[in-house]
Amino acid sequence: MEEQVETLGKAFVDHYYHLFDADRSSLSSLYQPSSMLTFEGQKFVGANDISAKLRALPFDHCKHAISTIDSQAAAATGGIVVFVSGSLQLLGEEHPLRFSQMFHLLPTIHGTFFVQNDIFRLNYG
Repeated sequence: MEEQVETLGKAFVDHYYHLFDADRSSLSSLYQPSSMLTFEGQKFVGANDISAKLRALPFDHCKHAISTIDSQAAAATGGIVVFVSGSLQLLGEEHPLRFSQMFHLLPTIHGTFFVQNDIFRLNYG
């Protein structure tokens, strides 16, 4: 079970950041009306508001480099908690930005997962 959770967590992370870097607007398909995002302390609820926030970020192109992925089964919900650390390289910027992000994935009736909770922070210092 633990190996399956790790595999699902890594597959999700690979998919999420590929979409983020290639076509941020397509991330909306990973969220539901009940989904919540906290982005640098700002709170957003629902796929539409979350997607609008992500599309409104002040850059068009970026590249994520993932350093670590930690995943745990969320036994009560059948979901998975995924914690990611890495760096974000913006086009035209010399230095990458370090970040941490946590996802709580819940299963759908179709056998897939959606993002119920998403917390993002840049790491300064």
